[in-house]
Amino acid sequence: MNKITPYNNSKTKKEQVKSMFNNIAKNYDFLNNTLSVGMHNIWRKQAIQKLNNNPKEILDVATGTGDFAITAAKFTKANITAIDISKNMLNVGIKKSCKKKLKNRITFKEADAENLPFIDNNFDAITVGFGVRNFENLNSGLDEIYRVLSKDGILVILEPSIPITFPVKHFYKLYFNYILPIIGYIISGDKNAYKYLPESVKKFPSGEKFINHLIRSGFKNCKHLYLTFGIVSMYIAIK
Repeated sequence: MNKITPYNNSKTKKEQVKSMFNNIAKNYDFLNNTLSVGMHNIWRKQAIQKLNNNPKEILDVATGTGDFAITAAKFTKANITAIDISKNMLNVGIKKSCKKKLKNRITFKEADAENLPFIDNNFDAITVGFGVRNFENLNSGLDEIYRVLSKDGILVILEPSIPITFPVKHFYKLYFNYILPIIGYIISGDKNAYKYLPESVKKFPSGEKFINHLIRSGFKNCKHLYLTFGIVSMYIAIK
């Protein structure tokens, strides 16, 4: 699989993704709300509801500005560790958690998903919101997530997907490929970031292909659910 990168320069995908999110961090939340019409909040809540094992320790991988971690803090009693490679995105997340008085519930940490700085079997649940397709090496990231997840722990992943039903797929194609990149560029000032988004979604091995990656890493009881007419996919797996 050829790698889709934000800037198509000589740097690694990981370095480019880090630079991209550092560049757009300031406007990321506004853009996220605008481009998803606020639906991302509903998707995250639905994902957290799948953590039915009463987790005491949750890891949020590729946390960005911390929305998934904040949602987890609202709907569970767990301690939450939130990691990301973008320092600027983390700084926004820290400010948000303090404003929401969740500073004692969420620990933000700059870390690489493919080299997690945690011991084996450390977390009861792990979430990843719209970040897996940004991994430099998909299997390495999933292997690390499997390693730090405790036995019978739950993994829940959200990723954009391409609808397959008419007429949603046609409207989605128009919006995602043409309108979204223009709005993203106007607001963020980074033309490549929101051109990279639809390209990375099209290239991502979604559905059964991604389930096979989860199984390869050792996960069991893997499920794939479509949300909101298939514009987002939820993956659930057990260690």
